[in-house]
Amino acid sequence: MADQRQQAMKRAACELERKHAVRDGRLGYCGYEGAEHRVFFLSGPACPGKKDDIFKTARHGSRLGAIKVIPWRNNMDRYQAMATFVRVVETGSFSAAARQLGVGQPAVSKTVAQLEARLQVSLLIRTTHGLTPTEAGQNFYEGARNAIHEADEAELAAKGAGVGLSGRLRVSAATTFSRLHVIPKLPDFLAAHPQLDVDFLLDDRMIDLVAEGVDISLRMGALTDSTAVARKIATGRRSVIATPEYLARAGLPRHPADLANHDTVIYSQLPSVWSFTQEGAVVSVSVAGRLRVSAAEGLRAAILADMGLTITSDWMFAPELESGAVVRVLEGWSLPPIDLWAVFPAGRMMTAKSRQFACFVEILMNAVS
Repeated sequence: MADQRQQAMKRAACELERKHAVRDGRLGYCGYEGAEHRVFFLSGPACPGKKDDIFKTARHGSRLGAIKVIPWRNNMDRYQAMATFVRVVETGSFSAAARQLGVGQPAVSKTVAQLEARLQVSLLIRTTHGLTPTEAGQNFYEGARNAIHEADEAELAAKGAGVGLSGRLRVSAATTFSRLHVIPKLPDFLAAHPQLDVDFLLDDRMIDLVAEGVDISLRMGALTDSTAVARKIATGRRSVIATPEYLARAGLPRHPADLANHDTVIYSQLPSVWSFTQEGAVVSVSVAGRLRVSAAEGLRAAILADMGLTITSDWMFAPELESGAVVRVLEGWSLPPIDLWAVFPAGRMMTAKSRQFACFVEILMNAVS
């Protein structure tokens, strides 16, 4: 398994260094010498002949130019350097990359400096907005990102489907949704992948996936980011929901227009105008109320305290709907459904860990829906 990953990284990093050598006017060639995978750079004028001739010349030390040999002394260090540089570019700073990697900032700065020295090219420049890759840095970032992805895929293929995933997976999701539907089932996912660690970032707000180092985000509703790489994994029902105690006190609405006479708990992350449909007829209603909350946990607490009714996804009150602690009203009218999306950071390759976690949640939620 380790050999499979190392060989993939050797070839990928070797090719990246060769490309940078060619850009600098040097002739580069990658090859094997015994058990060592080496890069040969001829710093003099490009020599005519085939690659095999160049490789043989380099091996036997012919003086066609000053030959620079880069041995693979520590393949995992090479992998870590590439991974560190990718994280620096994606976060825009050494300090943010260090936090995500769990190391000190000086270690990250030193790693990038060593990488620049090895490649003999400047990879980053400082701007008022942080660190920005140079043209060479951008090219190296794209190649390194793809190489890391290929190495991860090679490792997974070598292990086989029965061994499971490994490493760390960072997941972002809404607090209430995760508490009700995902985290209680997480032991099954972790049991299937004993070498995998999961970081859950619980927040009802949209966050910057790249800056937070998130591998996959679970988001509900319409996606506002047109650059996001996303896959719909479930569709749920929206309903008007209240407790029997509140309805006994305030009365049962028979028509969407009746909502104007009720106390409505407003979830600030949703629109205040809703369209109800029934047999082709469409009624738009603007809802208002004395209480507005910014998190789904607050919405649940207010409804369960008999403070009014609300419009929400059935997912948010799944246990209470099943037990009868809350009930749906206006069931003859339909509201727009809500979609659940698996969202992946723009510009990053989708990892096997992210894909399998998305499939896991998809199975869970389609069973609920």
